[in-house]
Amino acid sequence: MRLLHTSDWHLGRQFHGLPLLDEQARAMDQLVDLAGEAAVDLVVIAGDLYDRAIPPADAVRLFTDTLARLRATGAAVVAIAGNHDSHVRVSVYDELLAAQGVTIRGRWQRAAEPVLVQPRDGGAAVAVYPLPYLEPLLDGPELQPAARPARLDHQQAMDCALLPIHADRARRPGCRSVLVAHAFVAGGRTSESERDLSVGNAEAVAVPTFAGFDYVALGHLHGSQELDGPRLAYSGTPLPYSFSEQHHVKSVRLVELDARGNPAVEVVPLEAGRPLRTLEGELEQLLADPRLEEARGAWVRALLTDEQLPLQAMARLRQRFPHAVELRHQPPERASLAASERSQRILQASDPLQRTLAFFADQQGRVPDPEEERLLREALAQAAARRP
Repeated sequence: MRLLHTSDWHLGRQFHGLPLLDEQARAMDQLVDLAGEAAVDLVVIAGDLYDRAIPPADAVRLFTDTLARLRATGAAVVAIAGNHDSHVRVSVYDELLAAQGVTIRGRWQRAAEPVLVQPRDGGAAVAVYPLPYLEPLLDGPELQPAARPARLDHQQAMDCALLPIHADRARRPGCRSVLVAHAFVAGGRTSESERDLSVGNAEAVAVPTFAGFDYVALGHLHGSQELDGPRLAYSGTPLPYSFSEQHHVKSVRLVELDARGNPAVEVVPLEAGRPLRTLEGELEQLLADPRLEEARGAWVRALLTDEQLPLQAMARLRQRFPHAVELRHQPPERASLAASERSQRILQASDPLQRTLAFFADQQGRVPDPEEERLLREALAQAAARRP
């Protein structure tokens, strides 16, 4: 059986306040074309179908149109709710759509009801278990013995949700199995654009938790990566959604399961979306450097190292780089110190004036001139005079 693994579409998402729907539509076109050309038996979408629980109407239209076109290629479609999705809204027509070969599962209680996918070549059916993001289970009382804490953690929730799935698998000896899940698995590489599931790694799920499945199609992390060889993997997003993803190769995974369930994987790059570039240097250098011409068509983040932030810096940047969306001022002295070191230096100042002067120096990358220091002294004096 051949399946296409994709995830984290985040339809309706914006990039620094600018819409991405046109770029997302081009990515969807590539997915549909690939599903048809590769004659896949199944497309799995491992959560975060939308970017928020109540998506905009045009994002919903793009989603439903994409599902219809994927189904028209002859592939079955199995999708799950992610942590950005409304479990109720995305699966409201699950029972009706399932009869048409499209499954959108939002209820974890139905995860042990597999979708049986019959390969085009006539081989044995494959049991696909759609396990949505487990936030409802984390707060629900159904599987919490009295000895457990009031709230399950992600590892406990995953263990509980997999119990009935493994029980169903045991009733299907020799049947190949695929799990579709949305979670943070320990060892995965994160990026800035993912919504934290909790503080630190407290909510990570261990890799051995997913033993027994022939393939585990994961969603949540935005970079394409494998965690247990080709068997357990994230497909990543179809587009970059933050500058922390600028070095990702956005892709989907074509997975071929042989008769014994061994997966052979081809990672297929996608070419939709504007590239990302981070430029660093003084403003005049960035505006004049001919080597940066290729960045004109990219989303640009500029790290300016001028000692003082130039006037109208962003407006001037956009004259050369029309898609500049982020500017950070990092003068040499400030850039050389870690944020914690700079904060400590400010807090160690002996009195309010010295702290104010230290804060000014940190923000501007220089000490205040005499006139600026006079104004700061006056402001502090006025603030002190107003105290009761």
